[in-house]
Amino acid sequence: MKKTWIHLFVFVIILAMTAETIQNPYTSMYLSSLKEEAMMVSGDSSLHNEIVDAKAKFDIKPVNAVVDKVWKGIPGYNGVEVEVKASLERMEGKKFDEEMLVKKEIEPDIQLDDLKPAPVYKGNPNKPMVGLMINVAWGEEYLPDMLKHLKKYNVHATFFLDGSWAKKNPDLVRMINEEGHEIGNHAYSHPDLKQMNDAAIRKELEDTNKVIEAAIDKKPTVFAPPSGSYAYNSVEIAHRLGMKTVLWSVDTVDWKKPSPHVITTRVLQKVHAGALVLMHPTEPTEKSLEAMIRGIKERGYHLGTVSQVLDSKRISKIP
Repeated sequence: MKKTWIHLFVFVIILAMTAETIQNPYTSMYLSSLKEEAMMVSGDSSLHNEIVDAKAKFDIKPVNAVVDKVWKGIPGYNGVEVEVKASLERMEGKKFDEEMLVKKEIEPDIQLDDLKPAPVYKGNPNKPMVGLMINVAWGEEYLPDMLKHLKKYNVHATFFLDGSWAKKNPDLVRMINEEGHEIGNHAYSHPDLKQMNDAAIRKELEDTNKVIEAAIDKKPTVFAPPSGSYAYNSVEIAHRLGMKTVLWSVDTVDWKKPSPHVITTRVLQKVHAGALVLMHPTEPTEKSLEAMIRGIKERGYHLGTVSQVLDSKRISKIP
């Protein structure tokens, strides 16, 4: 192998020495490419080998989205690829340094949108992110303090709004949006979608979207069925309206009004990578929110909106 490198290098030197007598532009281009190859396999061979070894260590294959028999839709997760040439150029004239490796994300071949519409209960288990989903059809008196807690810890959540509630509380809808939170659809009148025909379901979702769009000039892209009750036709209707149907993998059961400590303990015992945590604007939820956020972060998870959890992008830095 060493002899091959030496021969190639000598060959390029000889060609370079005669380059001035060669006027053909194609010959010049060929010489240039040979020089680059020679540099790769000769002078920087040790550095090149270290980068190739690092590539074998750090490359991660992307994970395709799937529809699981139990958990239904599970998003994909981007992989990582070390770019050898770019890394070599970045480290030219220097010693190998892992921090200087040039990496890029590789998207999976199959994303959720490529699959048949399915409800989603959690994000990809390889993604160390947790989403707080706050379903709102009442409890507006607790929302301002909940927003303060979220802002204190720089956390953005997803608020799924009942359409009739949003119509009565446009100022709160705008406040939630202005704080950078995601707003989702929670149907208009908190119905049991299993008991409704397609036309009625579509009206519930469309009416809610209209109210939300009138308040913040944005259409929701996520939909949470009231009480978690749905049939497949509602999933398809939401999909046709540009929304993913979202449920949860961790439930605070805060509607039973347990103590704040019970809520926090329940969440922290069950939280996991990709978890979607269901809650409502209740007094014990508001009182438990700070401890919940701290505990989730202490376990190494990043907190984001539902759409961020379901996105295939990697988490580059965990706070």
